[in-house]
Amino acid sequence: MLLQHRRALVTGAASGIGAAIASAFAAEAAALVLSDRNPAGLAATVEHCRALGAACHGVIADVAEPAGAQRGVDECVRLLGGIDILVNNAGMLTQAPCTELTLAMWDEMMAVDLRSVFLASQRALPHMLQQRWGRIINIASQLGIKGGAELCHYAAAKAGVIGFTKSLALETAGQNVLVNAIAPGPIETPLVAGISSAWKSAKARELPLGRFGRAEEVAPAALLLASDPGGNLFVGQTLGPNSGDVMP
Repeated sequence: MLLQHRRALVTGAASGIGAAIASAFAAEAAALVLSDRNPAGLAATVEHCRALGAACHGVIADVAEPAGAQRGVDECVRLLGGIDILVNNAGMLTQAPCTELTLAMWDEMMAVDLRSVFLASQRALPHMLQQRWGRIINIASQLGIKGGAELCHYAAAKAGVIGFTKSLALETAGQNVLVNAIAPGPIETPLVAGISSAWKSAKARELPLGRFGRAEEVAPAALLLASDPGGNLFVGQTLGPNSGDVMP
């Protein structure tokens, strides 16, 4: 019952890492609002979390739109009376050489993977600061640290998430609002479905562990950061469940 009496929002919760984090939080008695733009997948995650005994609500929201990025926070406050934990997980992934990236591809990536993190965090902060307790957990990527060929826009957005996390952590730690990031390595989720099999095979061969991770292997890092006292000393950190791809 690590998260009993905590109210949490998880974005991008219809599948993959978001769904795994939602399930882990539900198992530890958090009250949840889950957001995603995929109604069917979101409904399945909500049903699963309720089966684990959690109070759980689903909110259809597209974080590519400013109002959608903020909607989950607003609904968490409305439905649960406040917000204690925000997990900015929603994201997208496309692949192209830099010479073939269009401005539309670049802008969409920044809107979904970076701007939404800022907008949701900014929306949640007044509530967390007022109660002098909050946890913001931003899902970045190891590619935001090391870069990735044919993924310039994705790596740039995720590097931005890491920089945003550190900067916001400096602003809010003194008021007991702790901001951290998780930078997973390659994980077997629907997010990587659009990446070429050649890229994935080459990447797996690079990993010291020799394989991609699974979403349920990332979720415990989020649970640690969200918990008390487990997460109490993490400030501006980037945890790396990445199969050894990055060793800071």
